Amino acid sequence: MGVPPPTRAADRALTRPRRRTLAALAALAALLAVGGTVAYDLDTPDPAPADAPADEFSAGRAYQNVQAIATRPHPAGSPANDQVRAHVESVLRGLGLETTVQDTVAEEAGQLSGAAAGATLARVRNVVARLSGTDPTGKVFLVAHYDSVQSGPGGNDDAAGTSTILEVARALTAGPRPRNDVVFVLTDAEEACLCGASAFAADHPLAADGGVVLNLEARGSTGPVIMFETSRDNARLVDVFGRAAPHPVGTSFAVEIYRALPNDTDFTAFLDRAGFVGLNSAYIDGGAIYHTPLDTPAAMDRASLQQHGDNALGLAREFGRADLKDLGAGHDATYFPVPGGLARYPGWLVLPLALAALAAVLALGWLARRRGRTTYGRLAAGFGLALVPVVAAPLGAQLLWAGITAVRPGYAELLDPYRPTWYRLAVVALAAAILVAWYALTRRRVGPAALAIGGLGWLAVLGVVLAVLVPGGAYLTTLPALAGAAAGLVALASRIDGPWPVVAVTLAGAVAVVILLPPVVLLFPALGMAMGGIAALVAVLLGLAALPVLDLLHPEAGGQRGMVAARARRAGALPAVAAGLAAVVFAGVGLAVDRFDAAHPVPTHLMYALDAGTGQARWLSRETAPQPWTAGYVDGVTGVGDFPGLGDTELRTGPAQAANLPAPRLEILADTRSGEQRILRVRLTPQRPVRLATLHVDGATVVESATVNGRRVAGGRPADGADWGFGVVFHAPPPEGIEITLVLAGVSRPTMLRAMDASDGLDGIPGFRPRPPTVGVVGSHSSEMLAVARTYPV
Repeated sequence: MGVPPPTRAADRALTRPRRRTLAALAALAALLAVGGTVAYDLDTPDPAPADAPADEFSAGRAYQNVQAIATRPHPAGSPANDQVRAHVESVLRGLGLETTVQDTVAEEAGQLSGAAAGATLARVRNVVARLSGTDPTGKVFLVAHYDSVQSGPGGNDDAAGTSTILEVARALTAGPRPRNDVVFVLTDAEEACLCGASAFAADHPLAADGGVVLNLEARGSTGPVIMFETSRDNARLVDVFGRAAPHPVGTSFAVEIYRALPNDTDFTAFLDRAGFVGLNSAYIDGGAIYHTPLDTPAAMDRASLQQHGDNALGLAREFGRADLKDLGAGHDATYFPVPGGLARYPGWLVLPLALAALAAVLALGWLARRRGRTTYGRLAAGFGLALVPVVAAPLGAQLLWAGITAVRPGYAELLDPYRPTWYRLAVVALAAAILVAWYALTRRRVGPAALAIGGLGWLAVLGVVLAVLVPGGAYLTTLPALAGAAAGLVALASRIDGPWPVVAVTLAGAVAVVILLPPVVLLFPALGMAMGGIAALVAVLLGLAALPVLDLLHPEAGGQRGMVAARARRAGALPAVAAGLAAVVFAGVGLAVDRFDAAHPVPTHLMYALDAGTGQARWLSRETAPQPWTAGYVDGVTGVGDFPGLGDTELRTGPAQAANLPAPRLEILADTRSGEQRILRVRLTPQRPVRLATLHVDGATVVESATVNGRRVAGGRPADGADWGFGVVFHAPPPEGIEITLVLAGVSRPTMLRAMDASDGLDGIPGFRPRPPTVGVVGSHSSEMLAVARTYPV
């Protein structure tokens, strides 16, 4: 496409101030100030000391409970978990609250046992306390889980949530009683199967009528507390959150994304039941320690704990005095953080705003062409070329991380590096380098106005796409596009060399910073560096929205020729070179400072599996590229079909010596027939302290239904060709064992049952060499698992 250059590049800009340098510095200072304000507003509050006023939340007081809870790993069913439960009960009873323990067997709805069909259950003991309201219109439930994973003490996950609730309960009892009942629910077996929350939501009398749920979590050790999930039709809930939470951080985009992911928390169990609405919050930065032995109280950022508590207390008081019968809205809200609070508008505005932004950008293009700033050819070129940085920046970020992980392969097993800041800066610098280089290469030929309008065009188009597919995320591009188009129209309606065009494009850039900077900051810890390309994409969208300000910083080459033009082009390339070098330097500094050591060990995964029937044992690992320590145990890849309780994926494997460990005992309590059905009643009893026990039926048998410790569960058909079909996974099995009744369809031959149990810790296993100080345990529910299985013909 031929594009004539009848005018100088500067004459084709949306603004051309007389004092270009002064205008550029003023605009840049304004945007930096806005960016600093946004970043400051996302920061966590100072932790309050232990002697703070009694009716306020104190991280100092709450931290004392963190220390009591997270002294050691305390998975469901362990003696350590019994001690944590006793502490939680003692604190709540000491506040004068009506406190009980719900002791029951619960199933997690929808979770399979790792075979073709099955059920996952657990014995749970939830601690439930109630602060009775003066004139209740409903109930407010504050929920957190008090169990931890087997591989770490859970100083953050979820001693943070549990301790926050204990401190909120103390603060509420120190003040006037609320209008509505406030119920404090400390659930068990969340890490195992969400079974504690499922038991409470399904069976506890206090949950019968539903209510407002505030779930408190942590998936890291620091950073702002983000309200990342809501129930459907959340407009009124979000309005309360924006008004009552002292430090509201949350976006409707995060809610949309989380709803599409397979991740679950205790909040899921409540959403699966009619009558419950609510909000789910967590802090998520510092994810390297998540589910590891490093998740200790000392690792906790007490400022994050303070924000958790301030928000939870503010919301408990607001919902405690509200009319809870009037929370239905009929639609979701769009919302996002702004300095000083939370901006929000109703969901029905999303598509009209997106279409308005698209129309405004089209109008801007028409007017720019009419005023002689560009041509339709240049506008088309600008729109097409604007796609280059949109694609190149995420791709470059992913390639950068691939290179870093090639140098430091241990990162592949981490949610995020221990010290990720330098790598995050490298991604942002790389995105800036790509954007600035693209602009320097295309500005003179296409013109700054066409490039700016082309960038706004992509923002507007993405806004319409998001409005249709992901409505809660449409604001990310719709509002910057709308602001940019409005600024461009103001600039074209004003004197090109006057102050108003500069003011207009600077204000539009400020809108883009307010809207798009928080996602850049929050997406890094949310998704980890392995998906840093998403943050790079948002950073580039921010740059496209601010192109008119970027143009003010660009040296004028215009129609100049010769040495002047050459010097201007070289000067225009300097920012791209500087940003590219900064990306390399930041990545290099990251590699230099984030080395694996005793305080930040390389994560490794290892399991031991013994078939007590055959005497065969092996080491297993989920590491895709085993670390040197792990490689000393595993060398090949194999399926684990003979251990169906471990799932159906292929794992790294290696031979191991057989340990002298007993398999779980299987007793036949009854074996009867009813028509074409065979009814087996068995008792599965571990012969050693274990965390879970499983029982699977051979793949040739159809299980029509089953009853596990008195709880009926659905049966299932095995997958074609599978060695093992229906299975039961039972977490925290009682010492007396698990009674299971299986109703089998038309079986006239012996049935094979595969029993397995699993404990934690590999010390004492023949051939196991303890990890050196620089080698750690990866955050996983199966790390350090010791499984023993045996097949029983029945």
